Amino acid sequence: MHKGSCLCGHINYRIEGELSNFGYCHCTSCRKASGSSHGANAGLHRSKFELMDPHGWLREYESSPGKLRAFCSNCGSPVYAYLNSTPDIIRIRLGSLDTPFTKHAKAHTFVSDKASWEVIDGDLPQFDEWAPRDILIQTGSRQP
Repeated sequence: MHKGSCLCGHINYRIEGELSNFGYCHCTSCRKASGSSHGANAGLHRSKFELMDPHGWLREYESSPGKLRAFCSNCGSPVYAYLNSTPDIIRIRLGSLDTPFTKHAKAHTFVSDKASWEVIDGDLPQFDEWAPRDILIQTGSRQP
């Protein structure tokens, strides 16, 4: 089980079960949504996710047609995202986890969009766009 929260603590959640594999996404949308050099998100079935938001702080923003990003309207912390086409699969923002997460990223994706100031070090494979599915399956994304 994992637990997570937003920065101000008004939104909390619990996850039963495992999160999917993940990669670091450097696309412009993920960079802007995370406020950092990349996004780090792992998918799971919504039935395994329990949201605790007793005062209704969670809001959603449609960042591109059919993609909704959920965040705390008090502190702005991103919590998860999902596609209208697959609403039962959500992608947790790994930075919102409060419990240890031991999986390691499988790849860097959309490095063609990475921030000019970012240097990517290490041995993870890098892809200009989506990683091939034999390297990383990005559960709940638009990966072809």
